[in-house]
Amino acid sequence: MQLIITEKNDAAKKIAGILASGDVEQKSYLRVNYYLFDDSEDRQTAVVGLKGHVVQVDFPPEFSDWRKVEPKALIDAPLVKTEMAKSVIRTVKKLAADADGLIIATDYDREGELIGLEALNLVVEENPKLVRAVRRARFSSLTPGEISKAFSNLDHLSEPLARAGEARQDIDLIWGATLTRFVSLATSRLGSQFLSVGRVQSPTLVLVAEREKERRAFVAEPFWVVRVELDSSGQRFGAVHKTERFVDEAEATAAFEKLTSPGRVAGVKQTSRKVARPAPFNTTSFTSAATSLGFSASAAMRIAEDLYIAGHISYPRTDNTVYPGSLDLREALGVLVKGEFKREAEQLLSRPTLHPSRGNKRSTDHPPIYPTGSPQRAELGEREWRLYELVARRFMATLAEEAVVESNRVDVVVSDEPFFARGSRVASAGWLAYYPYSRQKDQELPSLNEGDSLEMVDKTLDAKETQPPSRYGQGTLIELMEKNNLGTKATRHAIIQNLYDRGYVHGNPVEPTAMGMKMAEALQEFAPRIASPEMTAELEKDMDLISMRDLTKEEVVTISRDLLRQAYGSLDQNRESVATKIYEGITDDRILGDCPKCGTHKIRVVRSKATKKRFVGCEGYPECDQTYPLPQRGDIIGTDEVCPHCGTPKIKVLGGRRPWVLCLDPHCPTKDEYREKKAARAAGGKTTGRRSKAKPKGAPV
Repeated sequence: MQLIITEKNDAAKKIAGILASGDVEQKSYLRVNYYLFDDSEDRQTAVVGLKGHVVQVDFPPEFSDWRKVEPKALIDAPLVKTEMAKSVIRTVKKLAADADGLIIATDYDREGELIGLEALNLVVEENPKLVRAVRRARFSSLTPGEISKAFSNLDHLSEPLARAGEARQDIDLIWGATLTRFVSLATSRLGSQFLSVGRVQSPTLVLVAEREKERRAFVAEPFWVVRVELDSSGQRFGAVHKTERFVDEAEATAAFEKLTSPGRVAGVKQTSRKVARPAPFNTTSFTSAATSLGFSASAAMRIAEDLYIAGHISYPRTDNTVYPGSLDLREALGVLVKGEFKREAEQLLSRPTLHPSRGNKRSTDHPPIYPTGSPQRAELGEREWRLYELVARRFMATLAEEAVVESNRVDVVVSDEPFFARGSRVASAGWLAYYPYSRQKDQELPSLNEGDSLEMVDKTLDAKETQPPSRYGQGTLIELMEKNNLGTKATRHAIIQNLYDRGYVHGNPVEPTAMGMKMAEALQEFAPRIASPEMTAELEKDMDLISMRDLTKEEVVTISRDLLRQAYGSLDQNRESVATKIYEGITDDRILGDCPKCGTHKIRVVRSKATKKRFVGCEGYPECDQTYPLPQRGDIIGTDEVCPHCGTPKIKVLGGRRPWVLCLDPHCPTKDEYREKKAARAAGGKTTGRRSKAKPKGAPV
């Protein structure tokens, strides 16, 4: 019997359906499904899916007590492998006992190669003969053509690639466990409230905190803008003074007050430019585009993985932005013809040749992300469809023609003051017809000629201020992480999600909490190497060298231990200062706003000494006894917003799958619907009361 091992059950089921020459028999052992069939050569085959990593790297049990083991002892502690999904492991070994051939069909990247090597080691424990009968199937999509081709051209496991993944696993554990324990013990934040520090997470947090410092240090400068609204034969358009920003109010006022009708066209200039097509999607550009549609980075990658397993898109973890010559672009368009994009795909297929756009990153592991299936809209959930459509439209855009945009500028004189107006329109949609996400609304100006008279129908003088640099959105932050070589295509979204989960950041654009700011400052001041991207980038390059056989896993892990030892020494020498700074942030985060009752003190999160439960109380106690109840789970973050209905501060609760925003007053009218539903559930009935337009308590954001 031939045994095929995939990374997940869904992939196992799909591969079995593709390779089987007849029916597929589904069986289970210890509630783990596997699939039996005969392949095209009448060879009996079993396919079983893992659950990702079924073994994990960890420290020996004697290092598990945080209070008894000094964190620095972890730097040089031995590492052991422990089994996690024991029922899966037993099922794999049961099937391996009767196998005479083994095919590893996990995802083709560092993690997938490592998972495959872990599976091989488990199989060999049960059936040592399989070590000489193992082959590797590599594919970029779960489509019949790709799978059949991969299993007809089997390769070998790449141990160097797997060892590179193993090195990352070891290094991240050593760094994360050592630094997390140190900071958590120093600040007495243990249990579920521990404070995490990581090799990639921490410099990413510093990037966010540095941008926040720029914003806070920014000094707004006033300026004034003079605008006029003009009319040409019934067609109105706006124009702005040629001095776009007056820094002197008196000068702006003088220009504004002298303006009287009519105006005159002083010049007309028209230009035409081609707008280049976007590059094919790699993981970073896909995630960035998905976040602009309102998805979090982690949600976008989770849904992309589901679409890949379902056979709708190619493997979503790739650095590549150049379609390989082996990818049949017409065949891929032919797939789209069968679905919702029939018209657009046929338009592209009618072209005699296809010349795809190219990005500046080329790799040989996987192609850029492209559609491999043609599901009907009704077959997918709304979120799944939106991301499938994004991938399909991006693919078509890379094969279309360049867009052509015509721009014109009109210079106008009103009372001897110079003004100008700009207009633009898409003259030839090209790729924008397939990818509307990048298309801006046309702003056309009337047809004008030099010397034409214009009626001034309105004028405005607007006082404005310069704005601080904007916070990073999740997509922009992922692009910045890639630029600084922080993390990998497979881990960046998870790193960002971890910053949210630990309460270091909130919102999107990404805003650091007070604790997040102080954590970043403490690391920058007392352990700058941990806070800088350079050290992490060096280790990333070293791990790449493992996959190229220039370094061994052991050499790179030793290098990382030495770097960590130096960084830890600096932190340990300043333990009290580190703890004090971080605790300042924790204290600041507990301040939620002004007390609505007394108006002179702040309200903050308090924990009862008697019940150990938390609540909100006024700092003016006992003179002011205002209190509010709080959810007992999740981190609480102030939002600097006040509920317009009850006047109490709004808070954000972190800890579930999504953050929740609510005001503090339990009797606020916005919670009427919530209370009605709760009462109805208690009574076993249904609510028929009015529906509040405001979000009920715990409404997700």
